[in-house]
Amino acid sequence: MSRRPLVVGNWKMNGSMASANELSSSLARGAQSITDVDIVVCPSHLLLSAVANPLVSSNVRLGAQTLSEFDQGAYTGETSASTLVEVGCTYVIVGHSERRHLFGESSASVAEKSNAAVSAGLIPIICLGETQVERNQGITNRVIESQLAPFGPDAFRNVVIAYEPVWAIGTGETASPAQAQEVHAFIRSSLAKIDSTAAETTRILYGGSVKPDNAAELFAGDDVDGGLIGGASLKADDFLAICRAAL
Repeated sequence: MSRRPLVVGNWKMNGSMASANELSSSLARGAQSITDVDIVVCPSHLLLSAVANPLVSSNVRLGAQTLSEFDQGAYTGETSASTLVEVGCTYVIVGHSERRHLFGESSASVAEKSNAAVSAGLIPIICLGETQVERNQGITNRVIESQLAPFGPDAFRNVVIAYEPVWAIGTGETASPAQAQEVHAFIRSSLAKIDSTAAETTRILYGGSVKPDNAAELFAGDDVDGGLIGGASLKADDFLAICRAAL
């Protein structure tokens, strides 16, 4: 089955109001000719409004980096799915490895956040992946299964999954195309045991030191439907080159 490619830029905690506006304006102009790839950028929450306006009527959609599993209430510092929709988001990253490892988000919490996103009309980008220690121990598949376990049988009908080997994020190391395809195929087969329709339609992205010079090779795998891009998404030319590589 042919799945439409998707490339997502995770800006993490980088940029100012001015630089975010400039970068999103450059991306909006550069993406005009990229019509067969879905493109999303995810700035930090306070920069969402600065990015939203330049993207209006462009080929680039707006996403957020995380959200609360709660819609409202006494949750100081949190941001609800409904608020993200109001500011113009259509996607939201959930369970990024930095959220899991730096801020203690559990797989159960990630599932709750994903459900909250779907309920509000957002498309969650669910991040999965193993550490270097776990890969060395040969338990990558077991880790992936444990991260998928809290999700219910109907949880994958309108989501994106991103495989991000933790050992390749921001390190300059990258999974080989064969390694990436192997894990992506395992993720898809795991989804098939839960929901065969979702297994065919769900886009699975690769994230981990993707650059213009390795993107095409990484995206060539049958089960690799695009990328979740970190550092390279902060440079318009690099990010647009990666988007073109997904064609």
